[in-house]
Amino acid sequence: MEELKQANLPTRVRARFRSFWIENRQFFLLLTCIVFFKSAIADLSSISGASMLPTLLDGDKVWVNKLAYDVKIPFTEISLAEVSDPDRGDIVIIDSKRAGKRLVKRIVGVPGDTIYMQNNTLVINSVPANYEVLSRDAESIIIQEELPGGAHQARLSSRYVNRSSRSYGPTVVPADQYFVLGDNRDNSADSRIYSFVPRGEIIGRSSSVVFSLDSHNNYLPRGERFLAELE
Repeated sequence: MEELKQANLPTRVRARFRSFWIENRQFFLLLTCIVFFKSAIADLSSISGASMLPTLLDGDKVWVNKLAYDVKIPFTEISLAEVSDPDRGDIVIIDSKRAGKRLVKRIVGVPGDTIYMQNNTLVINSVPANYEVLSRDAESIIIQEELPGGAHQARLSSRYVNRSSRSYGPTVVPADQYFVLGDNRDNSADSRIYSFVPRGEIIGRSSSVVFSLDSHNNYLPRGERFLAELE
């Protein structure tokens, strides 16, 4: 009798597994679809720190379009097809191997560009960027920076900082790589430290904030940031 029970054990296990699968298969299929969607199509990315001020705030949750540039095999950096090329001015999410973490930065140099910085003034292909001061206080200066193809706000420190980080190059951006900067120019670890970003490390492009939580105000929502578009 004991031998008969042991012989029936695999059958009972299979029956229980089959019953469990039938009862929960819709949940697991939905979970698989969600994981696939987040890996290959779109996701949310959390902003931590001040490197993209004033464009992005600590606590912002931004929408990441993972199909903006490439169709990739889920959970890999293998590209199946190129959709479009990253463009100057794009805000991109980067899986940086040099930094060992995910970065959010702005592309300012595309392959073939000659990049030069002198005291935070960008010169791209021998053409200086145009600047307009929007506001200033004891800590920072907010400027409008106009690059070829578009304009955005950036932040400079009013206090004494390491002047060496304000100058860079000249250097030519290699093929299939990009030069990126944080909008908070005096408080950003970007291509001035980590060098160029390979295209394969660019996860996707962000053009809007989905929602934002204020870490300095008990993580209350910032209503004005809800679905805010990014320049």
